[in-house]
Amino acid sequence: MATESVTRRSLTRLDYVAVVLAALTGLIHLVLGAAALASNLADPLGIAFIGAAAGFAAGIVAVLRGGDRARRLAIGLGIPFVLGQIVLYLLLNWPNIFGIGGVVDKIVQIALLAVLVVLYRQ
Repeated sequence: MATESVTRRSLTRLDYVAVVLAALTGLIHLVLGAAALASNLADPLGIAFIGAAAGFAAGIVAVLRGGDRARRLAIGLGIPFVLGQIVLYLLLNWPNIFGIGGVVDKIVQIALLAVLVVLYRQ
């Protein structure tokens, strides 16, 4: 059985900043999804929140445990994933976009997006 070697560069501070930001927004999505599903197990928004939390978790695992290729892929997929979440939030909540949970989450996501772009360009 052939084994494939995985090259791994050391994680930088910026990698860890991205992980923390992704964990924060993932946790927010998990809480929102659980709250929505607690009242209705078939709530599509609740299911979407749980799916988003899973997406953030997968990205975190790829960055922390994967090789350079997995990290690069997680960063490349993370940019449109986070950008899409910001756009969907605005579209689905307009004009009531200033709820405290949504605003905190969007601040975290904008910071995450900026970090991901910087990491992608490195």
